[in-house]
Amino acid sequence: MTTSLKLGLPKGSLEQSTIELFAQAGWHITPFSRNYFPVIDDPELTCSLVRPQEMAVYVADGTLDLGLTGQDWIRERDCEEKVIPITLLEYSKSSNKPCRWVLVVRKDSPVQTLADLQGKRIATELEHATRRYLQQNGVEAEVIFSWGATEAKAVEGLVDAVVEITETGSTIHAHGLRIVDEVMQTSTCLIANPTAYADPWKKEKIDQISLLLSAALAARHKVMLKMNVHSDNMPEILKFLPSLNAPTVSRLSDDGWLAVESVVDRKQVRMLIPRLKTAGAVGILEYDLKKVV
Repeated sequence: MTTSLKLGLPKGSLEQSTIELFAQAGWHITPFSRNYFPVIDDPELTCSLVRPQEMAVYVADGTLDLGLTGQDWIRERDCEEKVIPITLLEYSKSSNKPCRWVLVVRKDSPVQTLADLQGKRIATELEHATRRYLQQNGVEAEVIFSWGATEAKAVEGLVDAVVEITETGSTIHAHGLRIVDEVMQTSTCLIANPTAYADPWKKEKIDQISLLLSAALAARHKVMLKMNVHSDNMPEILKFLPSLNAPTVSRLSDDGWLAVESVVDRKQVRMLIPRLKTAGAVGILEYDLKKVV
């Protein structure tokens, strides 16, 4: 009988990007409509789609061995001491920064600071964490659970403020709202059940998944540059050509010419290529990477 690891994938906004990340890491996942159990091309893994808000609970009680969810929902479900955080995985498509839970009011609201919400009403999906945040800051306010359309409750004046998640804040401002304070930052986290992680076979499998997911994410920020450089021009190029450690340099059959390879930050390429060409590099090629370990 083949041993298997029970993996929880986040259902909802992160579902497709998670499947794409696993594909880059080496696992092909096939979801089915109206089915919560995608197929994965690894006989040692079984998958379940679970809402991020519930993931930590199922990992904590052993229903799942491993799962991906936000740090926010781990705290919200009081599971910080019940699961093992393996690694942070920041793979939002619109931002490379952690998401933020922020305290939001209408732009014309008299509320300017957290203290101004004393005795007021706040709506949020992050109910327990918001209560702890208020308590830590000495503010007493009514916190009600929001079942959705949270920002609209502030816009329509149903509540005095909301606590909502944002990446850039642009949607909040577009809805005529204003950020008063930051409640917490959060990133996607790979978490494991302690009992599963104590099992040697499962630990090895979990560490394999963690390593390859992290490597796939690291590769998204890097590219490989290849070029040919005459040996006379190498000293100048080496002055500004970055790399993970040092560029790879090998001799070509044409005497005096070298083949140069270097892994560089993706954001640097638009500045590097013109400089490399000016410094004498020819045949410059750029390649996307799948993994960087």
